Amino acid sequence: MDQFVYAVSIKGVVVRDGRVLLLKNEREEWELPGGRIEPGETPEECVAREITEETQWKVTTGPILDTWMYYINVAEKNVFIVTYGCYPDGDAEPVLSHEHKEVGLFTESDVRDLNMPDGYKRSIASWFAYLRETDRELIR
Repeated sequence: MDQFVYAVSIKGVVVRDGRVLLLKNEREEWELPGGRIEPGETPEECVAREITEETQWKVTTGPILDTWMYYINVAEKNVFIVTYGCYPDGDAEPVLSHEHKEVGLFTESDVRDLNMPDGYKRSIASWFAYLRETDRELIR
């Protein structure tokens, strides 16, 4: 029965000034900020809370971008990932929390060469494309 129980992780793609906010985890992978949903919380509330906890950035949650199953080899477990596009509220520098090794802001073309799951790369590409169509000031 255990094989059908999955952790759920809600992640956010935040682009400001043409750069996406990423964090480096203990597996030396870059990932989107976000984390586990808590009881009584909506996915939109979860991602905004997690981004603030992990980077001190306040965001407004936008549309859902993607859902996918990620198998983490070293942990031997599946995690169901849900990604949202998020709008930054403010212009503070991101602050690294104890949960990650590094914080960075990357251009869309930088992302291709990063050590990062393809699902995250897909979500980042989707959000950049959406912003190009709707809100050009975030990607300038």
